[in-house]
Amino acid sequence: MPRATFFVILALWGAGLGAAGQFAKISVAFPALALIYPQAGASLGFAVSLLSLVGLLLGVVAGMIVARLGYRRMLLSGLMLGAALSMLQALLPPLPVFLLSRLAEGLSHLVIVVAAPTLIAELAPDRWRAGAMTLWSSFFGVAYGLAAWLGLPLIDQFGPGALLAVHGGYMALMALLLWSVLPVRSLATPQPLPGWRDILRQHGTIYQSPRIGAAGLGWLCYTLTFVSLLTVLPMVLGPQAPPWLTGVLPLTSIAVSLVLVAPLLRVVPAVPVVIAGFALSALGTLLVWSLPGALWPPILLFGALALVQAASFAAIPQLNDTPSARALANGAVAQMGNMGNLAGTPVLLAALALAGPGGGLAFIFLSYACGLALHVWLARRRRV
Repeated sequence: MPRATFFVILALWGAGLGAAGQFAKISVAFPALALIYPQAGASLGFAVSLLSLVGLLLGVVAGMIVARLGYRRMLLSGLMLGAALSMLQALLPPLPVFLLSRLAEGLSHLVIVVAAPTLIAELAPDRWRAGAMTLWSSFFGVAYGLAAWLGLPLIDQFGPGALLAVHGGYMALMALLLWSVLPVRSLATPQPLPGWRDILRQHGTIYQSPRIGAAGLGWLCYTLTFVSLLTVLPMVLGPQAPPWLTGVLPLTSIAVSLVLVAPLLRVVPAVPVVIAGFALSALGTLLVWSLPGALWPPILLFGALALVQAASFAAIPQLNDTPSARALANGAVAQMGNMGNLAGTPVLLAALALAGPGGGLAFIFLSYACGLALHVWLARRRRV
């Protein structure tokens, strides 16, 4: 890959870190924010969930709008909007203003996670595209790790406003960097902005398509479980589980994605890798259930999930030839991912309440079985 192209792709991944940081900064700062807004009670949870709600409602809409208005323009706009809103949040305004800023930040987040991977898929040479998309797939885990590693000491010393201000400065810096390095060429599809009938029709088109909707439908089955797993595993493994385990598990996925899956995707198409990942994850869930207290089954499980994580993003450019179709597919991934994040933990907690840890693991196993079945069925439809 040419060095200049690699640098641009790395910068786009850096924009993804900023988008993931829009979730991570609140998660890390949540206990400190609860002290600053003591009257908020449970409503402070909306500071996290409003971003997921916006993504659920407008994921496909973002894909349509970004494809029409231009990826570079919308990406830079999303970064600058995110920077401004983080700086506003750093002032720790009254709670209603803070929550409204989070609602607007959901739009910034959506635009970035639709435009940046679409641009990566366009800029990366064919030989390196799967590896570039694997790098992109790591942005959420890396951002959460950095937020915990750097953010907690910052909050301890200067308060949560400092972390929010640093995030705002980072977003502005990434906007300036990408403004200077992104090629000024339009990948937009010039069409009028969609009305509500167009939006409803496009949802049907996407999720009926075995190509555009495939990655998003599989991603729903993945995101239903990723955060949920980190919740249920301490209950399954018992009090003897070491505290470092929940930090190691996401890092295991990232390491396997970059070290093993990226080279694998250069010789194997992405969809079979996703299918294998779901199958191995289902097997790993059975091992966690049958060997309670053992540490290697959950580590194996998160290693298997790396196949799903990395190959799902690599599948988008392999299944969709045009930038507009890829933008819609990325919008579907954003929409389904936010649905999974919103629904996964409540459903898991309900399963735990009804049937204990075994019930929670049964829900996780069924999620992987559904992901596997969906991808097999959609692959058969594409062959027909």
